Amino acid sequence: MKNKLLIFIWLLGVNFIAAQEVVNVEVFKNQPVNFNGAQNGNKGVLHLQSGRLVVKKVQVPKFKHGSDVKIKLTLRSSGDRWDKSGSCFVITNPEQINVMSIAQGKEKFPKDSYIADKFGGVIATENYKPAVELLRFMTPFGVGHFSVAEDKHRRPVYIPKWEKQVVWEKDISQLESVLEGEFYIGVWIDTWTAEGYNFDLSLSYSYRPLPKWKVMPLVNTITYVEGQSLPDFFANQALDYKLNLPKNIKKAKLYYTVTGHGGHSEGDEFTKIKNSISFDGKLVLDTIPWRDDCASFRRFNPTSGVWLKKDSASYIDFKERKYKIKEIEERIASSDLSRSNWCPGSYVEPMVVELGALKSGTHPLKISIPATPANKEKLNHWLVSAYIIYQE
Repeated sequence: MKNKLLIFIWLLGVNFIAAQEVVNVEVFKNQPVNFNGAQNGNKGVLHLQSGRLVVKKVQVPKFKHGSDVKIKLTLRSSGDRWDKSGSCFVITNPEQINVMSIAQGKEKFPKDSYIADKFGGVIATENYKPAVELLRFMTPFGVGHFSVAEDKHRRPVYIPKWEKQVVWEKDISQLESVLEGEFYIGVWIDTWTAEGYNFDLSLSYSYRPLPKWKVMPLVNTITYVEGQSLPDFFANQALDYKLNLPKNIKKAKLYYTVTGHGGHSEGDEFTKIKNSISFDGKLVLDTIPWRDDCASFRRFNPTSGVWLKKDSASYIDFKERKYKIKEIEERIASSDLSRSNWCPGSYVEPMVVELGALKSGTHPLKISIPATPANKEKLNHWLVSAYIIYQE
């Protein structure tokens, strides 16, 4: 009888959780991001880095039994016709030094957060934690603003119309513990035009019980703060970080997000370069981050540069009822080209490495990317962010 009662109480609790309504949080709506451009005065939005970064305080319920979390970001060009790096992030320790307080001029990056005494705010310290990325994305060429007016002759025959916006939706339930209660969310886009972009951002929580993970920020090379140097140091050295654990943890997983940049044919944007990660002296990730499906995003890129290339095509000749081969000129767009783990209009999937149980003490982490040195024409650099989730 006692066991039946316990089962009944458990089922009652599960049904109560299941009966909770989904929590939808609208964080930003019609929010501009630009460089010294117009702002729409949305309530509670802090504009930083000349408008290229916006931050907002968010408040949602706390989920005792955990919850899955989904993020949705909808982006439209307001006149910027280029492909740009973008990042949505959460500030996990607002009471400490963080990118928001530094951008406001209230704090400075701690000296031990630097790489090579030049690149500040890259690695976590005792009183500073890099922002944790929720979503890395790449803006497409001109989606929305140019989707109607742009010359129709740029559009391939297999695309019925240019899209009016691009929408990214992603499950980020592993970060639920830093996305409940009160926290700060920011969005940065590397735009340098007064027109820039316009976006919407929302979070949704289902109350579906899930294990709660602790989140430990490690590194982030994205230049959220004005004055941070272009992160081109990988061409000269690896990123070395010492993770100090005060106590044992279990089920640790490393989340690693990376994109390579630097234009023109020989820039790191278009060059396959291996990324190697060592943890505790052991190689745990050895891969070439690369995307070769960029042509599938063509409908989001109305202002992409287009040129013609001679090719041969096999086609059906209906009169002779057989296949023939003919020389043609194929339309090729810049947005079609393969790139270092991104495409114009794509989001970037983190790579996940199982680290397992870790004992208290120091654990060295090394990220090696034999990048191409930057110069005036090829601003080669790598945007890298990493964090660990774990249970105690």
